[in-house]
Amino acid sequence: MSTMKAVVYKGAFKVAVEEVPKPTLLHPDDVIVKVTTSCICGSDLHMYEGRTGAEAGIVFGHENMGIVEEVGKGVSLLKQGDRVVMPFNVACGRCLNCEEGRTAFCTVVNPGFAGGAYGYVSMGPYPGGQAQYIRVPYADFNALKLPPGKEHEADFALLADIFPTGWHGVELSGFKPGETIAVFGGGPVGLMAAYSAVIRGASKVFLVDRVPERLAKAKEIGATLVDFSKGDAVDQIIKLNGGMVDRAVDAVGYQAVNDAGSKEIPNAVLTSLIRVTRPCGGLGIPGLYVPKACLPDPGAPDHTSAKGEILLPFGSLFEKGLTLGTGQCNVKKWNRYLRDLIISGRAKPSLVVTHEIGIDKAVEAYDKFDRRVEGYTKVLIHPNEW
Repeated sequence: MSTMKAVVYKGAFKVAVEEVPKPTLLHPDDVIVKVTTSCICGSDLHMYEGRTGAEAGIVFGHENMGIVEEVGKGVSLLKQGDRVVMPFNVACGRCLNCEEGRTAFCTVVNPGFAGGAYGYVSMGPYPGGQAQYIRVPYADFNALKLPPGKEHEADFALLADIFPTGWHGVELSGFKPGETIAVFGGGPVGLMAAYSAVIRGASKVFLVDRVPERLAKAKEIGATLVDFSKGDAVDQIIKLNGGMVDRAVDAVGYQAVNDAGSKEIPNAVLTSLIRVTRPCGGLGIPGLYVPKACLPDPGAPDHTSAKGEILLPFGSLFEKGLTLGTGQCNVKKWNRYLRDLIISGRAKPSLVVTHEIGIDKAVEAYDKFDRRVEGYTKVLIHPNEW
């Protein structure tokens, strides 16, 4: 078979399932993986909506797992038939940042930009895995081995991005067990941040959103719900908590909206984080803010934010002595340990999965996920018979 099915970006609000060339080994360190599960991510929607510099023809999909089918001559840790999941980060494992564990900021795989990823604009020449097959470069470094079989498939798929990214968001905030934390955004990453905070021993977890299905999932996790369509989220949290929280996480990013969901306010969540967090507390910001290479943003609400420039109440940040951490998740820092939490039964991140589909249903799934209808929260694609 020289071709395969893949989800291909065609332009704003349009994807198609097309036949594209099947990947081949390009380097001795490569493997080819037959994809069993790929996920639609909220960050895919930024491209889908035409909000980045993405050009038609990109094969989407940065959250991928499957079975090793072909192995390059330089690969020593993997063999044909191994079940693996790949971090969304493509990393070399050899540069300074990789050696220090900062694999999201590899300086080798995508020259001129710190970091690479599958199927994402400006993140390097790595087609995504919403396809029947994917090429994995630096495979010994980039593929995490899993127990054979089909058990925990949906849980393991989330090790590619959202479970580690949610954990990372909590870590960025400086969280310690027993503290209170507010998570803004009830999409998959926000839900995983809330779930991670529960696992890590938060005394109270508040989750802010306005979509009923997302709030219902947050309730399952054990979070206290804050519906920002019913009033200022910060005021609600302070009232419920009896004061400001210790930590806060932005799992929304630059497409934050007003209480009616009708207007974008790019600085809304960042401002709320500063307001809701106690003096000397911490902020974790894993939510996506579009990097310079992806700008300008044609759908931005104003000229300034189209350039990626966002107004912040920095005086309040300074006055309160808040610490702040941001940036993409270094998935390899966490995925092995989170895998073992899943295997031991102590974590089940698949609780956020709402739909599992074959690849031929991908066009419909993108549309519904983008419109937040019919409960579409986290969608898994099975590109091959499963």
